Amino acid sequence: MPELTAESTASQHIARLPLTSQQTVTIGRETACDLAAFWDSNVSRRHAEATLLGNRLQIRKLGTASNPLFFQGREVESCEIDAGEHFVLGTTFFLFSDVESVRSSTPAQPVEEVAFSPEELRRARYIDADRRIEVLNHLPDVIRGAHTDQELFVRLTTILLAGIKTADAAAVVSLSGDSSPKIEHWERRLDVGGDFRPSTRLIKAAVQEKAQSILHLWESSELQHADFTVTQDFDWAFCTPVIGAATRGWGLYLAGRFDRSPLNQDRKAVGEQHLRSDVKFAETMAEIISAVRWGNQLERQQAGLRQFFAPIILSSLGDGFDTKILEPRECDVTVLFCDLRGFSKQAEDSRDNLIDLLDRVSQALGVMTQHILAHGGVIGDFQGDAAMGFWGWPVASDSAPLQACRAALDIRAEFAKTAGQKDHPLADFQMGIGLAQGRAVAGKIGTSDHVKVTVFGPVVNLASRLEGMTKQLRVPILLDESMAEQVRGRLEDLPGRIRRLARVLPYGMQTPVTVSELLPSLEVFPDLTEAHLESYEQAVAHFQEGDWERAYSALHDIPPTDRAQDFLNLLIAQHNRTAPGDWDGIVKLPNK
Repeated sequence: MPELTAESTASQHIARLPLTSQQTVTIGRETACDLAAFWDSNVSRRHAEATLLGNRLQIRKLGTASNPLFFQGREVESCEIDAGEHFVLGTTFFLFSDVESVRSSTPAQPVEEVAFSPEELRRARYIDADRRIEVLNHLPDVIRGAHTDQELFVRLTTILLAGIKTADAAAVVSLSGDSSPKIEHWERRLDVGGDFRPSTRLIKAAVQEKAQSILHLWESSELQHADFTVTQDFDWAFCTPVIGAATRGWGLYLAGRFDRSPLNQDRKAVGEQHLRSDVKFAETMAEIISAVRWGNQLERQQAGLRQFFAPIILSSLGDGFDTKILEPRECDVTVLFCDLRGFSKQAEDSRDNLIDLLDRVSQALGVMTQHILAHGGVIGDFQGDAAMGFWGWPVASDSAPLQACRAALDIRAEFAKTAGQKDHPLADFQMGIGLAQGRAVAGKIGTSDHVKVTVFGPVVNLASRLEGMTKQLRVPILLDESMAEQVRGRLEDLPGRIRRLARVLPYGMQTPVTVSELLPSLEVFPDLTEAHLESYEQAVAHFQEGDWERAYSALHDIPPTDRAQDFLNLLIAQHNRTAPGDWDGIVKLPNK
């Protein structure tokens, strides 16, 4: 059915209008028009009228229109266009199309059919190479700049005619299954008249049957007449398939005539020499189209997948998206568990505005996930107002503990920054982070009905418990013993410091854990100097040995603003600075 399509060259707006014979439709910016280009300020409110007369569309500019009407690059008051042609108003082009199948205007049987092998085309020499290369240089930008396939087809036919001077007409055609070929868009040179109906046989041979460039040559009795006038008849046509997953069924179709000047007696031989060069150009163009389209499609696919998979997973999956890498396996991982502080109070205060609370919590989770992903981690789970990330899968890495620590420090820094901004959505939130390392099963985990990429094992529970302990020990970031040992030996690679806090037995667990705090560097956090940290470590040593008097004395060298000392000071004060008789150096935590 005939239709008129309006497409913006400056945005992604598009509008279509089916056409009925003898019906006059209005075109303009106001929505009351039959076809409204409301997005284009250069289109007048009521700009033009269009009437379908047979197979042609008659366009007339209205007297009320202040801006011009362009057809074939010229300003006109009115024009008649064939299917496949377009006119321009403002920054919008209007394409007249008819979705009827291709009807052949060439003889069913060509005099000669030539199939070009890749080796033959490699040997062919470019004629007018500089101009053709210049045209090809612009092709990737032209493809990427097209907002829709229809806009791309229009641009490609223009480039085909610019690169193949011997062609009188060019088209992008498509073929799907057993259906007839379809002309997506076609153009002809201004000095060439008549209709344009590509050869169905040629398109099927090139795109479907042989998947290679095919050339058809015909003989025309009109070649004998010196007073030959240009018609729709062609001496030659070739079709080049655009092979690729993103361009399946596409073809580039070119048609033209040999030089019919009486002075050119060897026109066919000279013409065929040029045609080899033309086919080579079309093949190169088809390869670029396929590669750029595939790249664009892959980029769009990965943009969608980034919401579900971390960059490191996408990189491991590769272009072929091999999901075998997602199968669960046992490996060494570093787990980060981050939870919000103050959420319960915020939930109580915001019970009449839960949407606002959800938005603020989402922003807080966004801070966590942003830094986990930025440092090569994988988001394993969300639990209400908490996020869990992990490192060491799908790619094992010796730097996983350091990457996790960098992520934790960046999360702490961002929450500390917003805490001082009263009007900031995260101003009332603080966070606690637990970091642990150990063996776990990572990958695609779940049931037959639902799976997710995550990590499973005791190390996950330990990281969660460490996060909970940050409340009791009054510090933002806690590390387990394994993490602390590894990071201590590589502090030169980390913008942070570590201090041992205590040996504790978490509530409900049977194995004690030596916990350490991860602190920012001295430049970032000068409140605690290296001397302060050394005094604290001495206090911890005295505390574990049972010499609580000396521990109490060493703790008094620490600035009172440091909350970590409160944990030990409170225990020491409760026992009058004397360790219990059965003291074994382990603090048994009374709750989670």
